[in-house]
Amino acid sequence: MAAHFGRRLRKGAATTAVAAAAVAALSASQAPGATGDDHGRQATAGASAPVPDPTGDDATGSSPYYTDLPPLNSPNPSPSPSAGTPVAQGAAEAGIPATVLDAYKKAEAELRASKPGCNLPWQLLAAIGKVESGQARGGEVDASGTTLRPILGPVLDGNGFALIKDTDHGAYDGNAQYDQAVGPMQFIPSTWAWAGRDGNGDGKKDPNNIYDAALAAGHYLCRGDRDLSQAADLHGAILGYNNSQDYLNTVLSWMEYYSKGTYSVPDGTGAAPGHRSDDGTPRTTPSTPAEPADPHQGKPGSKDQGGRPSPSPTPSKPGGGQAGGDPAPRPPGTPDPTTPTPTDTVDHLENAGTGTAELTATAGDAFTGTISTRAETKAGAAVAKVRIRFTISGDTDATFTGGEDVATVATDSKGVAKAPALQAGEKTGDFKVTATVVGRSLKGVDYQATVTERPADTLTATTNGDTPLTCTPGGEFADQVQLKATYKGAVADKVAATATLIKSATDATENDKGPYFKDATTGKAVRTLTGLKTDTKGLLTLPKLYADDTTGTFLLRVTTPGGGTLTVQLTVAADGTATASPSPSPSASAGS
Repeated sequence: MAAHFGRRLRKGAATTAVAAAAVAALSASQAPGATGDDHGRQATAGASAPVPDPTGDDATGSSPYYTDLPPLNSPNPSPSPSAGTPVAQGAAEAGIPATVLDAYKKAEAELRASKPGCNLPWQLLAAIGKVESGQARGGEVDASGTTLRPILGPVLDGNGFALIKDTDHGAYDGNAQYDQAVGPMQFIPSTWAWAGRDGNGDGKKDPNNIYDAALAAGHYLCRGDRDLSQAADLHGAILGYNNSQDYLNTVLSWMEYYSKGTYSVPDGTGAAPGHRSDDGTPRTTPSTPAEPADPHQGKPGSKDQGGRPSPSPTPSKPGGGQAGGDPAPRPPGTPDPTTPTPTDTVDHLENAGTGTAELTATAGDAFTGTISTRAETKAGAAVAKVRIRFTISGDTDATFTGGEDVATVATDSKGVAKAPALQAGEKTGDFKVTATVVGRSLKGVDYQATVTERPADTLTATTNGDTPLTCTPGGEFADQVQLKATYKGAVADKVAATATLIKSATDATENDKGPYFKDATTGKAVRTLTGLKTDTKGLLTLPKLYADDTTGTFLLRVTTPGGGTLTVQLTVAADGTATASPSPSPSASAGS
């Protein structure tokens, strides 16, 4: 890879300092539209050394990528050329196929709305798309954004590449023995299983569709609390996509290039890259004759190994040799695919000390407990470097940090994988987190968790101070009852409340006469209201109260989770002296 990187720069009559300068310039202006003069952010030209993705689940499985660098001259945006019209190199490189460019910009817009703190620029997606697939082979996509031919990376069988045994039964890559990176953004199946998105609204999550793949890449890059306007987070996100220093530098160079100006070109007319990090050398051969290939398929320097999923290779000898032939040579340092991987040695998963009490949180709060799972052999020994997938299920809106409901984490030297922190949503109830081994059909470990309602321990009436409400039989109270909720002295916002007109201080059942609320739809009398919530200031104003023809004294009781109770006394009199005031009823709790 290093040789390619240097050779490509020599072709441009430059030195590696040019790439370093591009990276340095980009680091000074990470956010779209930012100037490169200050912002108080500094980064080294070459970026920090690669840092493994904390989830242990990079997007591409560290598959090969295109190493071509952008032209040395800045792009000069020009009108889109018509199909077949030759253009100068600089202009061609700056042009991005129309549908592909639209997908990047739509993904940026969705992330700006759903994760504004991430500051994802579409130029980053374009840079990764260029490096991963040459912008979907120069824009070879249909009107919906799906590639005309599958884009598949090499078979990840350990023969010169990472060893990732099949995780999707061939559903995405057509290979039921080993995984392959799939689609224009080159996701491996195990990552697409949780990172996939529906970007074009057709109800499917297809890694071969540029809208789906671009949106998935955006969410993948924006995991956790990353802010991509910060150099450190930007570099970490790119390294998480493919853990290589050269990959980082190449993506940053293209991102900088696109940030200086680009334009759309007709689909299918984009410039195709020609150099790849693995020299474009095919590392696998189908076990059965392949169908006639497209003229553009399998060319030297082409990332994909053919235009359609090929039959899964079925080596008959150690080392990956073909049936009837000698074992294929394996580059030094690459794993033998016939040797059991750490994943193969896992017999079962165990709870690594997570207690049930740790998995309860109030709506809107972060869980304090951490879910930990240990991978073990049959003898109980720890297994390191195994990918554990944590999946949230159940009728709540709880997520992991970053808004995802699936996360993949590699086990450490003690065989333990710790799931990202859980974040409770506003929907209360029970949910489950299940830990499973990626690539194996082993029984998972379930963790039960609960989201409880926001509490308030004190309710205080604030209606008109000491001025009573007035009403006559058959009339309505002049003002509405308002109260304030607090919890441990602090404002209690978004707290659910129930208001009931009760029979007496000792009988909290609903009254069948006296004051009432009106149903908002039918206008009928209602004496119990649920679904009420305090506002951001802890205040709650009840709907108007009405009186029937019954005179006397009545009680309105408001309750909240956490023990907050307020009892309001209502008196309806024929002379119009009805009042509403807090009652010092012994049944009321603090604040009544």
